[in-house]
Order: sequence, then C-alpha cells, then structure tokens
Amino acid sequence: MDHAKKLQVEVAFADRKAAVLAPSTLECLSGLPTVNLTAGCAHNCLYCYSRGYSQFPGENKVVVYANTFEKLQAELPRKRKKPVAVYFSPSTDAFQPVDEVLQLGYRCMRYLLEHDVGVAVLTKGRIPERHMELFAAHSTLVQVQVDVTTLDEGIAAVFEPYAALPDVRIRQMARLVRAGVTTRARLDPILPGITDGEADLATLVERIAETGVKEATIATLFLRPMITGTLRRNLSSRPDLFARLMSEFEDSRPLALHAEKSRVVSLSVAKRQCIYSFFRSAAARHGISVRVCACKNGDMPSESCNIAGKWTKPHAPAQTSLFSVP
Repeated sequence: MDHAKKLQVEVAFADRKAAVLAPSTLECLSGLPTVNLTAGCAHNCLYCYSRGYSQFPGENKVVVYANTFEKLQAELPRKRKKPVAVYFSPSTDAFQPVDEVLQLGYRCMRYLLEHDVGVAVLTKGRIPERHMELFAAHSTLVQVQVDVTTLDEGIAAVFEPYAALPDVRIRQMARLVRAGVTTRARLDPILPGITDGEADLATLVERIAETGVKEATIATLFLRPMITGTLRRNLSSRPDLFARLMSEFEDSRPLALHAEKSRVVSLSVAKRQCIYSFFRSAAARHGISVRVCACKNGDMPSESCNIAGKWTKPHAPAQTSLFSVP
C-alpha cells in the first residue's frame, strides 16, 4: 500500500452477464471495445464521476466480475473483425490495490497481447512488476496514460486515498518510456483552488518532462450532485479544502457533457482557459504537447484527449525487457 492509510474496501464477486468487449459512449473511444474488470473502484477517488452510475456498488465497495477472462476467451474468436486494441477501463482502474483485480487484469491483458490485440490503459494505480514486464515484451502493442494531477502527497491522500503516490506514478511513466511503451500523462481532474496553482503546475510539468513523456491531456473537475455529496462527507474534517473547492464554482453554469448527453456543473470558461493556457505554455517550454479533453470542455476549443491512444493496425510484439533498459 502506497499510502499509510489502510485499505478499507469490501470486495465481492459476481458473474458478468453482458459482453466483456463493450462499446463506449465516449467519442475518443469510438471503434475500440472496452473492458471494466469491476463495478466500483478501490482507489475510492472522491471526485470519480462513476459514482453516479447505476452499477456503482456503493462507497468503499468493489464487485469483481469473476468470469471476465472466460468470457473474453469466448468472445474474441467470434469477432468477425479482430479489434485493433482494447481499452482498460471506462469507469474503473485496472490497477486497483486488490489482488483479485490485478490477477484478472493480467490474464486478460496477456491473452489479448498474445493474440496481437493492443492494450490501452489509463491508470493512477501502481503497476505490478509482472505487468510491467508484459508491457515491455509487447511494447508496440501497449499504450498507457498515467493520471497524476498533483505532487502533493497529502492532497493526493485526501482525494485519491488508495491510488499510487504521485512519485510512484511519475517513476512508472519514466520506466514505461524507457521500455518503448507509448506513454502519455493525464491531469484529470485539476482541482480548482487546490491543485491549479501556477507554481504547482509548473513543477508538475517539469517532473513529467523528466520522464520523457511528450504528450499530456488536461481537464478540470466537474460536479454532479453525487460528487458534491461525496466531497462534502469525506472532507468534513477538512472544511477548508471543501470551501476552497466550492468557492471556485460560484460563477459556474451547467454544461452539457458530450460523452453522456448529460449536464454537469463546470468551472467558468474564463477560469478553465486560464488554467489550460498556463499549462500549455509551461508544457511547451519542455516540448510537451497538450490536449484539452473535448468531452468535458464542449463549450471551448478542445480536441480528443486520446484517452486510449492512437491506433491504426496491430504490430508484431517487440521482445524487450524492462531489466535490459539502461
């Protein structure tokens, strides 16, 4: 466990009834099947939008879809056209600190890679050693986005209590880059009034640049009633943080979220533009290109966040090892 806080998550098991390789409503995932290994996520991030989904099992609960691998083995050969890649995961993290989730994810990813199907991952978790070795051995078939929005361990521990520490995520980026794995940074969500300070963002950019990553995606926090309620409950002992966060939304209006045809409360365009413009300038000084997530910023110039990377056709796996990389 990266944080001193002891994992307090109830793990249950269920069989998945629907297909494993499911389509997504996200435009940036158009054409790629997606896999959720669980309902709910052990990282327990306070701002997670999936808390509002009907399949959310409740706070501090994770339901592992125990039959995912068997269903994947049955589904993939039946596909008329083999997918170029599979994305892990639309609403959960494949690298939760739960052994059963990690084992299940490894089996699924290895099966796909051994059948020349790419694996796309977005994570803020600790990637285990055997997964790192698997990714290195199939580096041309793997694309990873690592989500890190702050280097402040105290803030991360409050808002992302069971995710990997920020420094761990930074070091994982560097290791993946050295192994030849296409790796991007993601800063989502930036917490207004808390993690959007210019000095903090500039330092974070510097650390990302040191890893060799050349592309980053950024988006700010949006609110739904479920998210606001979660923040209020879990920040009851830190009213200063809750007040700082909520004060930034005082001049906000509802915004259509393109991905789900729903409405959320987002920062004003002016505030978002200020954050994004500063980050773009800081990143440009280090040769890092920046994308602003279109799904969450439909009222301003933005683009696909490449959440699953860029895929054309499968490549032959490269036989490299993380241990052989200097």
